[in-house]
Amino acid sequence: MSMVGSNPEEDVMSTINITPFCDVLLVLLIIFMILTSLLKPPEVPEALNKLRVTNSPILVIIKHDPQKNKDEIQVGSEPVEEAQIYDRFKSYFDQFNQTQTDIIIKAAPTVHYGTVLRVMDAAKSAGFNKFGLANKVLGANNDTVQN
Repeated sequence: MSMVGSNPEEDVMSTINITPFCDVLLVLLIIFMILTSLLKPPEVPEALNKLRVTNSPILVIIKHDPQKNKDEIQVGSEPVEEAQIYDRFKSYFDQFNQTQTDIIIKAAPTVHYGTVLRVMDAAKSAGFNKFGLANKVLGANNDTVQN
């Protein structure tokens, strides 16, 4: 503790001087800001499983139109007639250089079972051999088929 004056009636100064403390903190802050701007970002390591990464599978959505009493087939975001489904699958299979063999089929509960079998048969004839049957597509409502 330091004495402010020589007279005994003067009190002892018991508070810290904030100005030098703030100066030191500001200098440290400036030093750290300069150092972080000089650092280069770390290198990203090479992926060890890049051979296992594949294209995302083709999504086929089959829904039933009760007004027309007909099943509608949608490959990706494009509606396709059932007669042209094999040609569409074959063009996708050739487009992927015959490396993509996965396909996901999402069918509404009201779809005729035969339509799903014909779609699977057309996909298998085109060259797809790994099928996934989805009961819910991420982002779709629970009671509707994604459009």
